[in-house]
Amino acid sequence: MPADDATPTGMAGRYATALYELASEAKAVDTVDADLGRFEALLKDSADLQRLVKSPVFSSEEQLKAISAVLDAAKIGGIAGNLIRLAAQNRRLFAIQGIIRSFRAIVAKARGELTAEVTVAEPLSDARMKDVKDALKEITSKDVKVDVKVDSKIIGGIIVQLGSRMVDASVRTKLSAIQHAMKEVR
Repeated sequence: MPADDATPTGMAGRYATALYELASEAKAVDTVDADLGRFEALLKDSADLQRLVKSPVFSSEEQLKAISAVLDAAKIGGIAGNLIRLAAQNRRLFAIQGIIRSFRAIVAKARGELTAEVTVAEPLSDARMKDVKDALKEITSKDVKVDVKVDSKIIGGIIVQLGSRMVDASVRTKLSAIQHAMKEVR
C-alpha cells in the first residue's frame, strides 16, 4: 500500500466506509458530515459526554440511552444519528472520533480535496491563514483544507503535515537541533 494512500483502515475505517456508502447512496454526504460536525462540537464542549463516550464503565444500554437523549436534544438524526447509536449499541462509542476522522478522509478523497494538519504556537490571524492556504495551494496545485491545532509547546514557527509529508519549522525543533549540535562539539 502506498504511503500517500489515505484510505482509512481498522474498525473506525470500516464503520466510516459503511457510513460513506450509505450517505452517498442516499445523496446525503453533506448532511451526514454536518451532523457529525455538530456531534463532534458537542463532544468537544462537554466533559460529561467525553466521559460517556470513552469510559468502559457504562454498559451499552446506558450509553445508548444517554447518547439517544443527546442526539434527540441536538436534533441529530438520520444516517449520522443511526451510526452513533449503532456505535453505542455495539460498544464502539469510544471510537466515534476516529470514525468521524475516517469518514472525513473518505469524503475528502472522493472530492479530490487535500487536508493539511497545521500546528502553531498561537491562533492564526485570517491573513496568516490565507498565507498558509496560498502556500499549500502553490505546492499542491489544489485547494487544501487546513486543520489548525494550537500547541504552545512548539514556542513559535509552524509544523505542517500533508499526507505522509511533514515540514517542522518550529522553534522547539530548531532549539533541539542546536542543543544536539552543541553536545557533539563538547
